[in-house]
Order: sequence, then structure tokens, then C-alpha cells
Amino acid sequence: MRRVLPTLLLTFMTALAIAEAEPARTYVPMHNKGTDTLYVRGSIAGIGKMEFMVDTGASYLALNEETIRILSKSGHARFVKQLSSLMADGRTRKVPVYVISELSIGDRCIIRDVEAAVLPGNTRNILGLSALRKTAPFMFAMDPPSLGLSQCASGSI
Repeated sequence: MRRVLPTLLLTFMTALAIAEAEPARTYVPMHNKGTDTLYVRGSIAGIGKMEFMVDTGASYLALNEETIRILSKSGHARFVKQLSSLMADGRTRKVPVYVISELSIGDRCIIRDVEAAVLPGNTRNILGLSALRKTAPFMFAMDPPSLGLSQCASGSI
């Protein structure tokens, strides 16, 4: 019994330390539009509600030109740099990068000062790693489809 009690106490203390080390997560549901591509709802300060295609292979949050134009005009985006980027079709393109003041993923996960690449035309908005990295450690689950996000600020856009 003398050996069992310290072992149980050590096991309990280890489990408690692991539980305390686990970050608090905000879970955001993803939905499939029938193309095996997952989307989340969110919003951007200065624009409002929108959908984002979730792409963990994309280096940046990607927004279309019209969205950046509106955000820049309202003071919610500022140009920071130009980069050469290899596009999905294999071409290299110069891409402007802006910092977006505030982005909400779902209803409860707000992140600030997110770098966003600008894609030409009226393309869909992509939730890439420049945004997801700010919520690290994050979790991508498939059953049910959801994002588990850490480091979320509270409030509303």
C-alpha cells in the first residue's frame, strides 16, 4: 500500500499538469459545400460576415481585390509588402500583402493584425496559415468537421 499511494499521487499530479498545459480551445464548425472543400463562417472588421475556404496548405489568409479595397478605404487594412508567390497553377506572381486589423473565425475567435495576400479578381476568401498560426496550437477535426482554435481574443467585430 505504501508504494501504491505515491504512484497514484504521481499519476494524478502528471494528469493534472497535462490538463493545465492544454490550451483552452474555441471550436468552430466547418461545413462542406458538396465539393469536399471545407468552409468556416467568420467576419472581418470593416466588411462584416463572410465565408472562408479552409486551406492549411495556403501560407496566407487570401482575400480578393474588392475586399482589400473596401478594407483599405475604411482603415482596416494597410499594405506591408510585395512578395513573389508560386500559384496553384505553377505560375509565379507578384502578390501584395496587407495587414488586416481584425478577423473573426466563427462567432467567438477573434484574431488581430493578420497578414493577408491579395488575389486578383473576385476569388473566394481563403483561411490560410497566416491566420491559423495566430490560433496555435490549432486542431483540424473531421468527425464532425471543426477547427479547434487557441489564443482567441474575446469580443465582437
